[in-house]
Amino acid sequence: MWRGLIQDSTDPDELRKKLDGGSLTFYVGFDPTAASLHVGHLMQVCTARRLQLAGHRPLLLVGGATGQIGDPRESSERSLNPPEVVESWVQHIRTQLSPFVTYDGDNAATLVNNLDWTGPTSVIDFLRDVGKHFPVNKMLARDVVRNRLDSGISFTEFAYQLLQSNDFYQLHVQHGCQLQFGGSDQWGNITAGVDFVRRRGAGPVQAFVTPLVLKADGTKFGKTEGGAVWLDPAMTSPYSFYQFWINSDDRDVKDYLRYFSFKSREELEELEKATAERPQARLAQRALAEELTALVHGAEEARQAVAASQALFGRGSLDELSADTLRAALAEAGLHSVRGELPPVGVLLKEAGLVASANEARRTIAEGGAYLNNERITDGEAVIPASALLHGRFLVLRRGKRTFAGVELLP
Repeated sequence: MWRGLIQDSTDPDELRKKLDGGSLTFYVGFDPTAASLHVGHLMQVCTARRLQLAGHRPLLLVGGATGQIGDPRESSERSLNPPEVVESWVQHIRTQLSPFVTYDGDNAATLVNNLDWTGPTSVIDFLRDVGKHFPVNKMLARDVVRNRLDSGISFTEFAYQLLQSNDFYQLHVQHGCQLQFGGSDQWGNITAGVDFVRRRGAGPVQAFVTPLVLKADGTKFGKTEGGAVWLDPAMTSPYSFYQFWINSDDRDVKDYLRYFSFKSREELEELEKATAERPQARLAQRALAEELTALVHGAEEARQAVAASQALFGRGSLDELSADTLRAALAEAGLHSVRGELPPVGVLLKEAGLVASANEARRTIAEGGAYLNNERITDGEAVIPASALLHGRFLVLRRGKRTFAGVELLP
C-alpha cells in the first residue's frame, strides 16, 4: 500500500483479505489501438508483475474485439481500424507483454484475447445475455458519455462498456478470475463489469484502479515533443527510452520510483535520501532509467544506453557503443548527414549547428572547446581520416562539456 498503487477499490477490506489469503486469478486488459504499448501502460504492466511475484495468477487480455470498437473518448469519435490491422497489433502486443510475467509454475500467466468469445456470439445472443443486464440510465450517467451527448456519440462506442463487462464474466467462468484492475479512467467500465458478474449470478468479484499518472506541470505522462514514448524499440529507441526517464522532473521521480521500480522500500528510501543530498547527480533518475530500460529492453540495451550517455560527454569510450545505440543517441541530439567527402572539421562544426559561423568555429577551437570523438580539436582545417569514422560512418562533435551533435557519412 505504501507505493500508492490503489486509488479506488470496490471493497478495500475484501480486496485485502483476498490478496492476503492465497493465490487468486486476476486480469488486466490492453486494447490494441496502436502497434505498440507505450510508457502510459507501464503502470498496469508493472502492477501485473507485482501481483504475480506475490503469488497471484495473471490473465493478460489483449482486446481483439474491444480494439475494433474503442473506448469512448472525451473529445470525439474514434476512427475504426480495419480488423486485419487490429489483429496484427494484437499479435505484436501479446509478444511485447511476454517478458513482464512468467508462463510457468503454479501461478503461470495466460495471454487471452476477447475476440475468442465475442466473435462467435450472435447479435441476438449478445443483446439477450449481456445487454439485458445494463440499465441505460446508468450508462448515460458516465462522465465521458454525458459529455459527448451534445456533440454526439455512436452506439458503437456507447456499447463498449458491455463488451468489457462481458470480458470479466467470461474470464470468471472460464478461468476463475476474481479480480480486475486498470487505470482510474476505467473505473466506470470496471465497476460495471463487477455488477454484471453479480447480475449473472456469479461472483462475488473484486476490482481496483490505479491512479492516473501526470507530470508535475499537469501534462500527460508518457508524452514528449516527439509524441508517445513507445515500448517497441523500433518506435522509440532504447537510448531515447532511457533518456525519457533521465529527464524526469525532480518533482515526479519519487512517485515514478514507487510506481515503476521493483526496489524495496528500504532501497528507495535510501535512494531518495542520497538524491536529496546530491540533487545535481540525478541519482534517482539514473537508477529508474537503468532499471526500466533493462526491464523493457533487456540488460544489454540498458548497459548500452548508460554507456552512450557517458561516452557522448567524454566520460567513456565511444568505440563500445553499437551502431544502433550510437545512431539513436546522435539522432536525438541532431544528426547532420554528409554525402561524398567529409569537409574539414571546422566546417563540420558549423554545418552540424554547434557554432554559428566560421569565425566562431576558429575561436572555439583556439580556446580548446571543440572535440571530435572526444578528442580535442587543434586544427580546424584538418582533413578527417576514414579511420576516425565510428562504425565506418559516424562522427561525434562536441562543443564544451554538454553540447554535442552527430555526423553521418552517407554513400
